[in-house]
Amino acid sequence: MRRIGVGIVGLGNAVKPHAAALQALADRATVVGGWSPSAARRTQFAATYALPAVDSLDALLADPRVEALLVLTPPRTHTEIALAAARAGKDVLLEKPIDVDHARSKALVEAIEGMGRVFGVVFQHRFREASIALREALRAGALGNLLSVSASIRWWRSAEYFAELGRGTIARDGGGVLLTQAIHTLDLMLDLVGAPQRVSALVRTSPLRAIDTEDIACATVEYRCGAVGVIDATSVAFPGYPERVEIAGTNGSAVLAAERLELNLQGAPVRVIDGGSAGGGGADPMAFSPDAHRRLIADFLDAVEARRQPQASARSALAIHALIDAMLDSSRRGVAVEVATSA
Repeated sequence: MRRIGVGIVGLGNAVKPHAAALQALADRATVVGGWSPSAARRTQFAATYALPAVDSLDALLADPRVEALLVLTPPRTHTEIALAAARAGKDVLLEKPIDVDHARSKALVEAIEGMGRVFGVVFQHRFREASIALREALRAGALGNLLSVSASIRWWRSAEYFAELGRGTIARDGGGVLLTQAIHTLDLMLDLVGAPQRVSALVRTSPLRAIDTEDIACATVEYRCGAVGVIDATSVAFPGYPERVEIAGTNGSAVLAAERLELNLQGAPVRVIDGGSAGGGGADPMAFSPDAHRRLIADFLDAVEARRQPQASARSALAIHALIDAMLDSSRRGVAVEVATSA
């Protein structure tokens, strides 16, 4: 296969696993350049990863060698940068979330798809080995009819994490624990079991941080497949615990704790896939292997080559925005609400 030219926009903390993944995929992709408005970050990026940095976003957009743009900037910048990339003829791989709510995200997806561009979102939890094995078991009907589906994301983020200017604010991030931290696990849950239909939620902001977004959220959920369950998400649980997705069906159950899967099917020996349980839930949000990022980026490169949408397509990611919006709306209004269809 030919190498695909990639540009990177945004060189903060999120660049670490992406740079490592792209280095591992050097036979598939060439990093043409990375850009940040911070000259210090550009210098650090070039020195740390031995990859080139460029002086402007316009330089990446105008470079014919750049076929795809990897966007790792704060959420409220996503639409502007992604649209500029698509208009310049680039395919787009966007760090989560797509945008700050379902309506804005759907508008961006439709615009970029309308230009014929490949549009993916970085939901790397879908590409963990244990997640892949559980998805295959569910698609094969191994658990039977699903009865109960729940997620627990009891993480911790330190004062140092929130010291970054604007971190945890509506103005910069657009949302709190749901949109910024728990979104990965909740996206994986929906990718595994399908869309929710109705939620009843409560969200709160603790006194631990000077933020205006939620850092505690819980909900009861009814899924379109007929299952029910709960969501428990927070970033106030010191020192941080592995995120969990628990699924029970008529023929067995599964517990996915970070990258460790325990699959219990009636009449069969327990199956365990243990890829680790750190998950980045503690003070260091980047404490995880880049392997899942590598698999996600490899699939995105395949999609660019084949002119198809990737497995973690932006359109598929609209489901999590619909769920988060519904949880926030339910808490605000004090009632159960229907979850919008994501398409």
